[in-house]
Amino acid sequence: MDDRPVKIAPAVCGCGGRVFSVLVDASGAERECSGCGSRAFIADSEEYWNEKSWEDDEPGAAGCPCGSEAFEAAVAFSLGDDGSVLWVTVGLRCIKDGFCGVYTDWKIDYGPTDHLLTMV
Repeated sequence: MDDRPVKIAPAVCGCGGRVFSVLVDASGAERECSGCGSRAFIADSEEYWNEKSWEDDEPGAAGCPCGSEAFEAAVAFSLGDDGSVLWVTVGLRCIKDGFCGVYTDWKIDYGPTDHLLTMV
């Protein structure tokens, strides 16, 4: 059993919105607020969000089995003993039926990582 500390943070848009459509791939996620249309990358996704990295894994819209693409989002940061971020996990909850799932996660292999904790 993995007993690393975890910090979980909900995604909230600058406008206060909490419902998003989300694009995901194996190395990141980008959210778009359903209220104002503002877009934001999650954690360090922007650094890897380019066509070169998409050759084998082009981003796609996250979708619920019910067909909805509107979600509340939260990010879990797995932390090392020194508090550095080791892993980022994006969880989504469907607004229509409440279905929850992990839609992408990726390893962080550099430091420092404190800035990632605010990039939800």
